[in-house]
Amino acid sequence: MTTTSTLPDDFGRAFVTRVREALSGSADALGDLDRRAGDGDFGTNIRTAMTLLKKNVEDDDPDGYREWLTALYMAWLGVGGTSGPLFGMFFRDLAKAADAQSPGTGGGDPASEQGGPTPAQFGDALAAGQATVQKYGEAKVGDKTMVDALDPAVAALREALEAGKDAAAAFGAAEQAAVDAARSTAETTARRGRASYVGEASEGVIDPGAAAMALVIGASRAAAEGTETVETSWIA
Repeated sequence: MTTTSTLPDDFGRAFVTRVREALSGSADALGDLDRRAGDGDFGTNIRTAMTLLKKNVEDDDPDGYREWLTALYMAWLGVGGTSGPLFGMFFRDLAKAADAQSPGTGGGDPASEQGGPTPAQFGDALAAGQATVQKYGEAKVGDKTMVDALDPAVAALREALEAGKDAAAAFGAAEQAAVDAARSTAETTARRGRASYVGEASEGVIDPGAAAMALVIGASRAAAEGTETVETSWIA
């Protein structure tokens, strides 16, 4: 993956803050999706994770990309059920994106010098997170899980960066791919997770995990372009 674009110096803080705002503001809607096709605890899990995140930030006063992402993944690892460990391990892989810095990989890049990843390194971390989620969740694309939104987002980000698009445009392409894929899960039947227990009853309902993952990708887009808003009105 080759690109010369960079991420803002405060990308870690901005990304985690946008994740918190987007997920907190959508907890009711995501919980309702889970009640319609699942066990109904996803909204509660999100609120628990975001409460723990707030405490982690207040206690640790994170400074730099790795510390902000650590506050986020530790919060999710403190949540029970299936979603807590999976999102926790996913965000832990994103935290490791900062570890990719070394002479010859991030040298000379302003974002790397501030302790954060390059867009390409963040894209590689998303792919690593997807592999981890698929390893432990045993989900494939099409099973109606968070993987359905994550997989096309990773592909779109990499394609855009390789085409030479700047970071904001590349992350925007990833967000659009994730949202489109999440919305399309309403047309499928769940084959993994609690929603698989209700069979065809899950049809017509967007998978809450895929929707949440699309919001996470949207948060990365907002952080990359330095804006505040992640669009959530499409969740219903």
